[in-house]
Amino acid sequence: MNALDTGVEPAADRTTQLVERLFENTLGALELFAVYLGGELGLYRALQEHGPLTAAQLSERAGIAPRYAAEWLEQQAVAGLLEADPDVPGEERRYRLDPAYVPVLVDADDPAHAAPFAHMLAGIGGVISQVAQAYRTGGGVPYESYGTAFRHGQGHINRPAFTHELAATWIAAMPDVVERLTSAPRPRIADVGCGQGWAAIAAARAFPNAQVDGVDADESSIADARAHTEQAGLGDRVRLVRADAATLRDGGPYDLVLLMEVLHDLSRPVETLRAIREALADDGVLLVADERVADHFTAPGDPVERMMYGWSVTHCLPTQLVEQPSAAVGTVLRAATVDRYAGEAGFSGCTVLPVANDFFRLYRLDR
Repeated sequence: MNALDTGVEPAADRTTQLVERLFENTLGALELFAVYLGGELGLYRALQEHGPLTAAQLSERAGIAPRYAAEWLEQQAVAGLLEADPDVPGEERRYRLDPAYVPVLVDADDPAHAAPFAHMLAGIGGVISQVAQAYRTGGGVPYESYGTAFRHGQGHINRPAFTHELAATWIAAMPDVVERLTSAPRPRIADVGCGQGWAAIAAARAFPNAQVDGVDADESSIADARAHTEQAGLGDRVRLVRADAATLRDGGPYDLVLLMEVLHDLSRPVETLRAIREALADDGVLLVADERVADHFTAPGDPVERMMYGWSVTHCLPTQLVEQPSAAVGTVLRAATVDRYAGEAGFSGCTVLPVANDFFRLYRLDR
């Protein structure tokens, strides 16, 4: 029986396909690093605001060395991210950012803003040798080791969803909670693992009578969140504290607690859920947003599953294993596990909300 009879491709063909896949992945990674440079150095914004620009003009506008400006612009044009006329001499050639690409590369609030993935990749690249050593020892890599790049990327990749969907779609899927937050004279909301503060800011904007408390164990994230809150003019209603979730017991009771893409990152998820439950008012609600992964392990997986496992092996699991003992959840937190954790923490119910989202699954946990 030959390979055609079994439906299995010849080994040589499968080898070639994997080589091609890794080549394409390498190309993608290198182009993401270039996107990181474009965002970090303000190159895309300069092109948006002042373009089309020559290399010399970009150098002046963005404050970078002329030779680097020329090489980056050529790379971006070759990659198809910028437009340029190849027949014009290099020093005279102008480069243009397609307006259709501005939401993706520049506009931080736009739902299409995918550029922060490049910052996350850069952050992981900076510590990948530490990750490899953690694999050898069974230890972990602290979140802060991933640096400013990863923190920026993680915060800003979620910013559009928190800004546009948190109140209008996710909380709106719980009409009784909306009624409570709009009718109570001074409702209280907590955002646990608030990161750079985008969910706390969105909640405060949506519910003007509410007092919002944000807590996060990472000092740099809290500093970012405070700056963003002040810029939003909400410093009087959003209180941000570097603290563990257990401190919520002292600050409650809360009508609503948010746990936005945090549950899978917790070393002790049940203990944290229990602390949140104790901080809720008698009829308070915990809203959890976590990854929309498959219900069961399947291999090969779809693109979302592949991405979540990619974050898991390079970031989420290593950060979770810093603290021992650890549940070591990784990124791939399935719905059945959330339901089990909720029950072990004493919640009376765990409901998956009817919210359509490509990356997030929303859970309502009732005290």
